[in-house]
Amino acid sequence: MSTRQYIYLNSIVAATAGFLFGFDTVVISGANLPIKTLWDTSPWFHGLFIMSMALWGTVLGALFGGIPTEKYGRKKVLFWIGVLYAVSALGSALATDPYIFSFFRFVGGVGVGVSSVVAPTYIAEISTSSIRGRLVALYQFNIVFGILIAFLSNYLLVGFDGANDWRWMLGVEAIPALIYTIMVLRVPESPRWLITRRNDLASAEKILRDLGANAKEEIQTILALNKNEGGIDSNEPFFTRKLSKPIMLAFFIAFFNQISGINFILYYSPEILERAGLAAKDSLFNSIAIGGVNLIFTFVGLYLIDRTGRKNLMLAGSIGYIVSLSMVSYAFYAGADPLFLLSFILLFIASHAMGQGAVIWVFISEIFPNKSRAMGQSFGASVHWVIAALITLLTPVFLDKDKGVLRDDPWVIFAFFAGMMGLQLIWVLTKFPETKGASLEEIQKRLGIS
Repeated sequence: MSTRQYIYLNSIVAATAGFLFGFDTVVISGANLPIKTLWDTSPWFHGLFIMSMALWGTVLGALFGGIPTEKYGRKKVLFWIGVLYAVSALGSALATDPYIFSFFRFVGGVGVGVSSVVAPTYIAEISTSSIRGRLVALYQFNIVFGILIAFLSNYLLVGFDGANDWRWMLGVEAIPALIYTIMVLRVPESPRWLITRRNDLASAEKILRDLGANAKEEIQTILALNKNEGGIDSNEPFFTRKLSKPIMLAFFIAFFNQISGINFILYYSPEILERAGLAAKDSLFNSIAIGGVNLIFTFVGLYLIDRTGRKNLMLAGSIGYIVSLSMVSYAFYAGADPLFLLSFILLFIASHAMGQGAVIWVFISEIFPNKSRAMGQSFGASVHWVIAALITLLTPVFLDKDKGVLRDDPWVIFAFFAGMMGLQLIWVLTKFPETKGASLEEIQKRLGIS
């Protein structure tokens, strides 16, 4: 096996955590309406517990996922998130009341949150600068692939077991979770973690050679920068003036990612399409179209990210966001044909997939120094998931067709998202740095944090 194949293989295994992330996040869309009917809860309860409890678990996992990732290493944490996914899938499927259901969804959410910290960090640390963008973006590709498979699985399982269809929709995730957990046992530990946190130069050197790097030179570069950062025993806090630039960059890319409305549309796509006039079965089928477009344009982002760079993808995505969200808002306002609305939802998904979706996890994994990378990834992921949870919590309150605040005017939500994407475009034009083609240590120097 060549060194490049070895890097790709290990990256794919780690990125499979993204498949489980995507599947777990979106599979609830198929169970949303059946569970709402089964347990007849209020919009507030449904939003807080049924729909967003997984996201609050994700917030917890993202907030604290950097701690075990730094203390115990990337590989061990990658293993345990597979266990969390499997337990969550089986527990949710067998739940007998909304409280047990919410608990196990919370467990899966913790897995999602931790995976959004450790998987991009791990892949960035074993990659070379020339292919790092597309390898870390494999994580996003797997998220999107998981989303598509979740939509497809939900569609195929409608009518499988009558009133228990939703249980099968949630339970099948245990199968890929167990496969992933076994596969991750064979990946190597991150050499940068071994150097900066364990000072295990011998193990790191062997892994770096397997990865095709100039091991001794790489180790000396990392050690020199680590010394400037304060060494492996430094107790310097994360929120310092020195890290203020990458912290702000991570905050805004994560903030804008969710304030685009992407999770709102992915979680509630069947309900949104039903509100536009499509029948329930048609809305589930068209959710598969959303997943397919997401997958295709994630391929586009994967292809372009190391060629045109991160900033150009963010610019193109921002413009696509503004156009598509504005037209979706208009479609609801004017009562346009459902296919007109669906076409612009698909344009929105395409814009996200090749822009923010392809860039976010790559960019956050690149901009922090080695010693702070897991904590930086944790910070960015936390911002991302806190806003996602808030949006998912509030959506039933606004969107519910019987009791929602905007039950007659859902266009306002999409107009708000379009306005926020106008602000993202300004931020990208004025503040977003390009990181294409530079090593992690070179990026550290460019941002003035060496």
